Amino acid sequence: MSWWAIDVRAAPEHRAAIGAWLVSRTGNAVEERDDGVLVGFAADEASADLLLGELAREAPPTLAGRRALETVDWSVRWREGLGPRRIGRLTVAPSWTPLADGPEPLVVLDPESAFGSGEHGSTRTALILLDRHLHAGDRVLDLGSGSGILSIAAVKLAAVRATGIDNDPEANAVAERNAERNGVADRVVFVQGDAGAITPLAGPAELICSNILRRANIALLPTIARALAPDGRAIFAGMELAERPAFRAALARGGYVPIDEATDAGWWGVAAQRR
Repeated sequence: MSWWAIDVRAAPEHRAAIGAWLVSRTGNAVEERDDGVLVGFAADEASADLLLGELAREAPPTLAGRRALETVDWSVRWREGLGPRRIGRLTVAPSWTPLADGPEPLVVLDPESAFGSGEHGSTRTALILLDRHLHAGDRVLDLGSGSGILSIAAVKLAAVRATGIDNDPEANAVAERNAERNGVADRVVFVQGDAGAITPLAGPAELICSNILRRANIALLPTIARALAPDGRAIFAGMELAERPAFRAALARGGYVPIDEATDAGWWGVAAQRR
């Protein structure tokens, strides 16, 4: 099989959305190069052309193209070089990495077609803040839960339960398999639907994580405020460092006070409480 690469250059504020779109449409992980180009993978030239046409209509990039690749299995080649990663108290390890006696707490993950492997800076900032601000016995809501990594990590860090919300049924199926793999399916549930509608019904929660995009995070500020338990904390991620001033201003308008921040590979996250 001759695989094709889809190279996409887009504005910083659109990269996360385009990357998630490529993952959902191809079923393969997306490479983010140091120069900001996103690289997706299609099984043949016709599929690559079809994806480029859809991308132009759905989320117009600054520049996009495709190129033939050497004949290798790119559906698994992307796994090369990935291994266990320590993030705060957590160790996140791919499911294909043998870790019989890994350090605890350990999250064993296979992202499959869902976003969230621990290799992306936005996921790592959310995990860093989760590790710092989760209290034993907390109830946790995870908005845009993807692979389930934050929900699973929360219960591994002593949350009493976690609820992941994602509008992608395939992502929820992946997350449920990951919860089973980690032995936490009795304390984690994944719900399909719109976070804005479901979050108030799923609360109250002592900790709410929203690892999405800046605009979505801003839109969810009032909803999250209603779902937070007294003295609850909210973690917002999925934003690049350049978006920090705009989001901090939105937090202030929404009645939130930042209490902590984290950055990783140009991505930024913030923990906040209601004023």
